[in-house]
Amino acid sequence: MTNDAPKAALLAPPMLAMGLVILAANILVQHPIQATIGSLDLANWLTYGAISYPIAFLVTDATNRLFGPAAARRVVYVGFAVGVTLSLVFADPRIAIASGTAFLTAQLLDVLVFDRLRALRWWTAPLASSLVGSAVDTALFFSIAFYGTPVPWVSLAFGDFLVKLAMALVLLPAFRAIVAWYPKRLQTA
Repeated sequence: MTNDAPKAALLAPPMLAMGLVILAANILVQHPIQATIGSLDLANWLTYGAISYPIAFLVTDATNRLFGPAAARRVVYVGFAVGVTLSLVFADPRIAIASGTAFLTAQLLDVLVFDRLRALRWWTAPLASSLVGSAVDTALFFSIAFYGTPVPWVSLAFGDFLVKLAMALVLLPAFRAIVAWYPKRLQTA
């Protein structure tokens, strides 16, 4: 067995998780949250995809911390291929194309930002990279997926981004727990 073989086996769970997160987010983004808060109709501001997609940043950042940026990029590429392929079957093709474009750009930017900040406090790299990646992802996805449609995409993008910011904070304890739980002898970065 080569040195890359164990790493490939260790990367299989995050690769699968990434593909499934993309598929779930692409299906869920087509479903606005049907609720009101006072006079605010959330269906114009938020979809269920906003809640599920930030898990992709958790997967990328944990992989980056545990195995380094090259492994994180591998997870992004494989997750992209799996997620977009499945999304072309189970979601609207325009959503799949928009998602693929936004996902690949945002996640690779996330890997870069995370790696540059990795030596700072434990929470700095995952939080900053998720925030930068989320901004890029949101702008690209919503403008490609919904521009020229009757969907209120600007307000949905704004609501989506706010949820991504909140989820970046909420998922920090999960990031820390994953990294702490993972055996040090299997980590490479």
